[in-house]
Amino acid sequence: MKLAKALKTGGEVDSWCTKCKMVLNHRIIAMLGPKPIKVECSTCMSHHNFRQFAPGAAPAKGAKLIGGSAPRPARVSSVTKLEQERREREQQWERAIAGKAMGDFKRYNVSATFEQGQLVRHTKFGDGVVTRILDANKVEVLFKDEPRTLAQGLQ
Repeated sequence: MKLAKALKTGGEVDSWCTKCKMVLNHRIIAMLGPKPIKVECSTCMSHHNFRQFAPGAAPAKGAKLIGGSAPRPARVSSVTKLEQERREREQQWERAIAGKAMGDFKRYNVSATFEQGQLVRHTKFGDGVVTRILDANKVEVLFKDEPRTLAQGLQ
């Protein structure tokens, strides 16, 4: 039975090379605890972060992971979260105005008062639906692009 050698700076390890696009022999440049962080490809001499597996490749069942931890799951970027929120808001708006006739929309005017669920037509923001009555003089209206706070009941 062959024992695995302890990894150390200057030692060698197999890593996915981002330039060669293969798992190849690399020299360890930097380590964090027991895990290599930066490596140098012995084939193309490029420096990059240590990657034990090819992108998208899962470790074999029972495979020993270097550093003793599983690969991190892919991060969901904040742009993706913001885009998802925008899509959900737009779908909510579409559901609210679906199948409504042009006459169902009340023209927005600061002196008018509105009720929750009422459809509003604004000259600048377009069609919207009242989602909340904030107080006697303010309502929140969901338009296609974003919700807005509008004045109501002002003389």
